[in-house]
Amino acid sequence: MLFGVPYDQLAILAVGLLAAGAVTGILAGVFGVGGGAVIVPVLYELFGVVGVPVELRMPLCVGTSLAIIIPTSIRSFQAHRAKGAVDMDILKAWAVPVIVGVIVGSLIARYAPPGVFKAVFVLVAGLSAWRLLTGKELNFGTGMPGPTGMVVSGGIIGVLSSLMGIGGGQLGNLVMMAYGRSIHNAVATSSGLGVLISIPGALGFIYAGWPKAAEFPNVAAIQFPFALGYVSLIGFLLFIPTSMWTAPLGARLAHSLPKRKLELSFGIFLLIVCLRFVWDLVTRGAA
Repeated sequence: MLFGVPYDQLAILAVGLLAAGAVTGILAGVFGVGGGAVIVPVLYELFGVVGVPVELRMPLCVGTSLAIIIPTSIRSFQAHRAKGAVDMDILKAWAVPVIVGVIVGSLIARYAPPGVFKAVFVLVAGLSAWRLLTGKELNFGTGMPGPTGMVVSGGIIGVLSSLMGIGGGQLGNLVMMAYGRSIHNAVATSSGLGVLISIPGALGFIYAGWPKAAEFPNVAAIQFPFALGYVSLIGFLLFIPTSMWTAPLGARLAHSLPKRKLELSFGIFLLIVCLRFVWDLVTRGAA
């Protein structure tokens, strides 16, 4: 036993986190996402192995995902920016409203039932998967919206991304491509959203989950040194090495793929995640 957790459970958790970290880094580079869409469902299963109650598991996964996304997104953003594919004007226009949206989402997370996180995940992943797999483009015109549109869209991206535990890639891609941006430009620019979302998001989930350690004193996985609020420190530390190592590989792969292949790959990936959480909502309800 280590801090109340059996060694065999810790070994399963450690191996699972290292393997998932490698996959997450590749996805972050290929799709311009922080990897949260794979981190959250993987952590959900792994935390179940170590006895985290259902009512705590989903927010703990989301908060941990946001923390993990911090270095992964920075590495992915740097790789895409080095190729000259990031539109910094869009990122600057979105910066403040995205961060405000993340703060609002973190406040919601303090009181929302786990089913809210799952429903948001399914809604956004399902919409994105449908568009990419069918090839039907949303068309809002050419050129990004004006200042009001950027504030509104940025705020929505911030709120939903913080509740999903993602770096904003899915939503950023959706908006930018609807305004005529190419998939490669959207993916590269969206990688920068992860930096804007993950840092305040992780801090917000530490705040949101801070009282839970006292409410569940027998759950070792949410007690220090294993966690701070809704951020699992062991999850954060074990994801980092492999995810940072593989993120540049994913970025190189993204720039070598043709447009339609990248769209189909992204769509299939999101559909799998969406179906997984639909099943969970059906079988577990709001828990």
